[in-house]
Amino acid sequence: MAADVDEINFHTRKWIRPEDLNANGTLFGGSLLRWIDEEAAIYVMIQLGNERVVTKYVSEINFLSSAQQGDIVEMGLRATRFGRTSLEMRAEVRNLFTRQSILTIERIVFVNLGPDGGPAPHGQTRITYDRDRIPERLRPASARPQIR
Repeated sequence: MAADVDEINFHTRKWIRPEDLNANGTLFGGSLLRWIDEEAAIYVMIQLGNERVVTKYVSEINFLSSAQQGDIVEMGLRATRFGRTSLEMRAEVRNLFTRQSILTIERIVFVNLGPDGGPAPHGQTRITYDRDRIPERLRPASARPQIR
């Protein structure tokens, strides 16, 4: 069954541990933002088929609630726009157990980089849920095309 492209898919989960807490004993926002940036980078690498991508822009971050030690949060991303050299997405983080939204980011933009380190066209126009775009260098040897 194909997922609805307007739907956010929650794939990554994090268990809130003592080192993730702030002085108030709740989830430190900086840890959460680091996790989102890492998850977004992986998502973009798969969508664009290139491991050389960078965060270009992050819109307003809306913290809606918090999380406590022992909670499990899940992060979701959805591509909203393919540019010529970029991919734009929306992010949401929620509590796995209560489904209460913890944070939303309406717009995160990543740029695809070429061999020279500058923005490069990626040629993608649709979301994929397969692993067919994983950069060749990162694929297991058994999944790479064999040259004879």
